[in-house]
Amino acid sequence: MREQARSRPAADFAYECDTGQRNRIEQREVRVWALPPSSGTEPWHDHFHSLVEVRRSTEVFDPSKRGFVARAQAPAYYLSTLSSEVPAAEFACLVRQHWSIENGLHHVLDATMAEDASRIRRNPGVFACLRQFALNLLRANGEHNISQGLWRNALSLERVLNYTGVREQ
Repeated sequence: MREQARSRPAADFAYECDTGQRNRIEQREVRVWALPPSSGTEPWHDHFHSLVEVRRSTEVFDPSKRGFVARAQAPAYYLSTLSSEVPAAEFACLVRQHWSIENGLHHVLDATMAEDASRIRRNPGVFACLRQFALNLLRANGEHNISQGLWRNALSLERVLNYTGVREQ
């Protein structure tokens, strides 16, 4: 499929650049190709109407070198059931929303609650549910920085007990 689409010009193209977030510059190019019917080798390939290519280039600030260092990334390809008439900018937004789950949930659980480093071997699902409950409780009560919220709550049990959802008011 990729070779068939790449042999033709893209139906649409979009470019985005994010600067200044977490000391990095991220550029994304999104190209969309229409997939003709029966372009795949399997019958279920006919459900896909467009091929999306996302090329990312990231430059991260390195304080030791006092400058930005480029990080190489291979292009990512997505098959979509949406029509290729959908603008490439909208596909770019959908891809970013897809990764927001990883960045907003799994990364937070690992970075702040050390979920990947957990050595619990008996009933690990119970503790995973407790971590999820704590994260949901913090977010429901307006905490944006989970790490700072955990620190403030560790210093004051009364603060935790006053959260909405912990006890009846």
